[in-house]
Amino acid sequence: MACHQQQIKNLPGGKGPREKLKRLGSGALADDELLAVILTRGSKSEDPLRIAQRIMESYGSGALLGAGDVECLRQLYDVGEVHACQILACFELGRRFFQKAKGVYLRAPEAVYEYLRSMSRFNKEAFRGLYLDVKGGIVHDEIVSLGTLTMNLVHPREVFRPAIEYSAASIILVHNHPSGDPTPSAEDLRVTRQLVEVGKLMDIEVLDHVIIGRESFVSLRRKGLMGLGVSR
Repeated sequence: MACHQQQIKNLPGGKGPREKLKRLGSGALADDELLAVILTRGSKSEDPLRIAQRIMESYGSGALLGAGDVECLRQLYDVGEVHACQILACFELGRRFFQKAKGVYLRAPEAVYEYLRSMSRFNKEAFRGLYLDVKGGIVHDEIVSLGTLTMNLVHPREVFRPAIEYSAASIILVHNHPSGDPTPSAEDLRVTRQLVEVGKLMDIEVLDHVIIGRESFVSLRRKGLMGLGVSR
């Protein structure tokens, strides 16, 4: 008889972690819910969320960071080989991403462009926030929204929420133009102006808005367009 594995998508009521992630974004998920999304499948006795909860309740996320190999994870947490591999791969990927961002200081738009040059290959507009400490080092990097830039899409609440969460002193806004031409549009300037004003109220400075094209970029700060109205 085939072994029945409970899948994350089959959790009752469509309220599983994956559905929550799609509705609210990854930031809304607890640690055990994020781990359940990665595990995908459970065992014949436990769904993936229950496995994740058991691991977190018993050992905590700090212990996971210290588990160095597949066999260690299997023995410590009573999980199968596939789950152990998934967990190790997840934490190694996170470690690498964190190490890349840690110690990065963005003091000029050229540095921003080099850091996010890969956005020039995106086939959809992405709006990104680089959240900096008082020395200009990155404390958080997040894609805030996907789609053509408008104030309906880029709400100040979504832009400044990570700044508060990570105690950022300032923000650099970045988005790409899939057309390849980084020339700012009227809407780009309008969105920038509104976010700069919100930043003043919250005492979190919006340092720049860098627009990335195919082979070049535009810094609105350098062009004197931060917080200015659209030229007529």
